[in-house]
Amino acid sequence: MKKILLLLIAALFSLSLAQGKLIVIITPSHDNPFFKAEADAADARAKELGYETLVLTHDDDAAKQDQLFDTAIAQGAAAIILDNAGADASIAAVQKAKDAGIPSFLIDREINANGVAAAQIVSNNYQGATLGAEEFVRLMGESGKYVELVGKESDTNAGIRSQGYNDVIGQYPDLELVAQQSANWSQTEAFDKMETILQANPDIKGVIAGNDTMALGAQAALAAAGKNDVIVVGFDGSPDVISAIKEGKIKATVLQPAAVLAAEAVNQADAYIASGTMPAEEKQSLDCELVTPDNADEFGVFARLK
Repeated sequence: MKKILLLLIAALFSLSLAQGKLIVIITPSHDNPFFKAEADAADARAKELGYETLVLTHDDDAAKQDQLFDTAIAQGAAAIILDNAGADASIAAVQKAKDAGIPSFLIDREINANGVAAAQIVSNNYQGATLGAEEFVRLMGESGKYVELVGKESDTNAGIRSQGYNDVIGQYPDLELVAQQSANWSQTEAFDKMETILQANPDIKGVIAGNDTMALGAQAALAAAGKNDVIVVGFDGSPDVISAIKEGKIKATVLQPAAVLAAEAVNQADAYIASGTMPAEEKQSLDCELVTPDNADEFGVFARLK
């Protein structure tokens, strides 16, 4: 009986240790529904696997992100799930965690270094951008003046999406780019930029945005100016934009599977924690999907409904 009791206590102690392992989840501000969705998905999956979690936001501030990494290291994190604050500015923090024996599993945004993160799992931004651009060209009837709103310049995704847009749209000589400006992923900044652009270009026919938040800001500025017929296309697949598509306010968006990316990062972190198994490849990508009025009902929170 005593031996059985000791074995039971040992088993419970072992289970307690397993359940006490900490996964730290660090993303940009949850004010953006995309980042909230990925944080929520990572948090839910980690808890489902028996981990404790600490969910933090760096607000796209690399200095704050560095402090959060110090917190993760001090807390003895088993792994870090990270949507980073800059492709170059984040390398040192990820390396610092690696040196402390803590692997980082990056989601959504890559860093400009290989072999530092355990994994970099992102949406196929170029593929998604070409999908969105092809739909934009179709909606524009292959001609007319248009505007491109670009994301934060320090974010690799901003450049990749812009490249994808322009590789497609540039094939149509009757489509004229009259303004290309960064709105830094911000709805407020996109609204302000769109107001200014409209003053110089009142006859634009379309706007293609690097994310849905900027698309919403542009659409609001257009509506305020009484230009409800201007075509707006976004990128992310946010619930707000999918609702706007159903209402006819925005024409299309490209959904990147944030929830799937985040859950997969936790799965790979769990495999590493449990057995030391590293992902087969560091750089991984998942394809995006085009959302239009014809299929908008098939999508939920950054994922296709099952």
